[in-house]
Amino acid sequence: MDEVTQVGTEERAAPGSTAQLIWRVRKATERKFSAEEKIRIVLEGFRKELPVSELCRREGISASIYYSWLKQFMEAGKGRLKGDTLRDATSDEVKQLRQENRQLKELLGQQALELSLFKKNLLE
Repeated sequence: MDEVTQVGTEERAAPGSTAQLIWRVRKATERKFSAEEKIRIVLEGFRKELPVSELCRREGISASIYYSWLKQFMEAGKGRLKGDTLRDATSDEVKQLRQENRQLKELLGQQALELSLFKKNLLE
């Protein structure tokens, strides 16, 4: 019989056991869906040309996965409509910001040095 240990709320199979082998095979053969594929499936569900259960069966996913993707899709759309326009900076913008940061640090250093010299002269 395979040895299974409980860790927190997860069960883990003992290394080298049959359960561990099955877990590794499932993990290795698990289908990964790209964002485009997920969007296509969710939009196909929106069209209601066929029931969600049939769509899920055809795509090889469970209904819970479909509804999870649907929720993520709706939340992302809601965030975008609210004006959440956070985006990644381009490499040119990053270079420009780094250069500006370097210049500001140099300026701050020069001003700190001048202030120190001014205080030194004032105290003499």
